[in-house]
Amino acid sequence: MRYVVTVAGHEVVVEVDGTLVRVDGATVEAAIEGDVASGRVVLTLDGTRYPLRVSPGAARGAYTIGSAGWTVPVEALDERRRAIRALMRATARPSGPTPLVAPMPGLIVRVHVRPGDVVAAGQPLVVMEAMKMENELRATAAGVVRSVAVLPGAAVEKGTVLVALDAPGADGA
Repeated sequence: MRYVVTVAGHEVVVEVDGTLVRVDGATVEAAIEGDVASGRVVLTLDGTRYPLRVSPGAARGAYTIGSAGWTVPVEALDERRRAIRALMRATARPSGPTPLVAPMPGLIVRVHVRPGDVVAAGQPLVVMEAMKMENELRATAAGVVRSVAVLPGAAVEKGTVLVALDAPGADGA
């Protein structure tokens, strides 16, 4: 099995084949005794035993490993888990409020918010007229109005940012 292990920010490739372990091309005989759940393991490398303390981290594959006088953060992910995590990061939508943008060209009829206003998800922010219809544009998530970029009567193009929002509490309040 092949792993990418990050130790204190430095990545190494680790390949495990039975009791043989190859770390960045160097092969050693290795064994682990004990149970990570207990927090104590003994790592044996080429006959030398290393007693270690192991604490699971917040994410899958993350640990803090320590011994006499030192601790180091470690993340060990097999290639499949690492690829899945990278894909999830690449396709993740931003959390929190997104800016309100004009979905089509139109004319701003009303603006319901001012900078500093706290808004709830679904709350109307702006009314714009497009194709002879009034469209009420709403917040997609709760937030605080950072800025309002339009006034009633303004003509806007599709994609124009109308209202910028910050996450709740981002205004220091």
